[in-house]
Amino acid sequence: MESKNDQRIQVPRELPAMFRPPVNRAMRTLDRSFFRKTVPLSSAKIFKNSEISRLRKELASTKDLLALPRLSSVQEIKEQDGSVRKALLLRETLKHDDKSTWSPTVTELVEKGTMAVAPFDLTLEYDYWSYAEIMSAILPEQENVEVPQGFTQVGHVLHLNLREHWLPFKYLIAEVLKDKNPTVRTVINKTEDVGSQSQFRTFPFELLVGDNDLNVVQHEQDCEFHFDYARVYWNSRLETEHRRLVEKFQPGQMVCDVMAGVGPFAVPAGKKRIFVWANDLNPHGYEVMEDAVQRNKVADFVTPFNKDGRDFIRESAKQLLEAEPVTVTIQPKARREKKRKADGSQEPQTQPQAPAQVYNRPSVVDHYVMNLPATAIEFLDAFQGVYAGQAARFEPQTSQKLPMVHVYCFSGHSDNELDDHVDICERISERIGYKITPEDRVDGSGNSAIELAIYNVRLVSPKKQMFCASFRIPPEVAFRK
Repeated sequence: MESKNDQRIQVPRELPAMFRPPVNRAMRTLDRSFFRKTVPLSSAKIFKNSEISRLRKELASTKDLLALPRLSSVQEIKEQDGSVRKALLLRETLKHDDKSTWSPTVTELVEKGTMAVAPFDLTLEYDYWSYAEIMSAILPEQENVEVPQGFTQVGHVLHLNLREHWLPFKYLIAEVLKDKNPTVRTVINKTEDVGSQSQFRTFPFELLVGDNDLNVVQHEQDCEFHFDYARVYWNSRLETEHRRLVEKFQPGQMVCDVMAGVGPFAVPAGKKRIFVWANDLNPHGYEVMEDAVQRNKVADFVTPFNKDGRDFIRESAKQLLEAEPVTVTIQPKARREKKRKADGSQEPQTQPQAPAQVYNRPSVVDHYVMNLPATAIEFLDAFQGVYAGQAARFEPQTSQKLPMVHVYCFSGHSDNELDDHVDICERISERIGYKITPEDRVDGSGNSAIELAIYNVRLVSPKKQMFCASFRIPPEVAFRK
């Protein structure tokens, strides 16, 4: 899945040869001036500007207009007397000096004196062609090798993950991408895997082009985050997944986000008036999350922590039970409308207010989120005994259910997805000390009280899939002594 920040170059239909950029496969330093080309065409010179719109539609319907992407068919031409006249570019196969190439419509319009067919030199330059078109004119022609097309944008930073055979062309690729993406100021390339040198899921990178500045402003789910991309983990590809999970939470519920990062789950949830305790081990991530909580005005609902994930799981349930009650009251905004008086004037009138919305923070957790796919399953043992001695607070003694856990993980990309689900269930079972199977879903043949759901998030690589496994903590695990 892709977000607006996780992009693949839109490769247009191949242009006719005469409109393609000049080719220079020996280019190693970008020369923008090389990409200039003049194409001889024909145009319909319109005698009355008021006729432009009508004739454009008419010639388009007969396919006489030039159909070239990103180029307007309406152009200006200078007459010999210095005056400027509007013209419509005509299809490349129509020749101004060969009436046999004209359609009946063009012939009729010329004979009526509505327009004249004249030569037109169309100049195309570097700015006209897309990234894919420019790169296809530079990179070597190699069988089964395509122009690198995928990238991630975080704020003003464009992040590449180039394969080895593209590295000799990395600076060319970076420069053209920066040129063709106006919001990009910096292009970097990942040099090693995420987390290879840091437990905080950051990654080593090289600056290819642009400002050496990774302090970005990122927007997601109507929230704004400010952070140093070199010091925290952020993955724009997960925006859809962040949204999917947050939509499962209900206003007034209590969520513990165990590996919260800078808050892509926590802060949008707070905007939905969901109580969140959000934890991250990275001190800078914690600082960014504190800033995001204040910046997005969710401090009444979101509380950041800076702890080890396993400690946070064990301590959060106990601390929440012992914490003083928290009530958040949201006053509705007063609506003012104007009432028209008998003399025609208007006077402001305040409408009756809707009742205030009151949210009481629960004393037990409704959801745990564990978004650390490389190792999150290893932390599940912390749920053993998480509510030991508290069985009276939950079903069947009360209506309160035990928490749902949403744990992210990687598995193989098997031909039969059930094999991946079995693998995930076995790893979860080992850590919580309780057998869970793929049949423990709501409509399955196993223990439906587990409410198991395994969601396919995204394909990370040909043999690596990211999943989100959701399940309700079994009483045998939660109450274990």
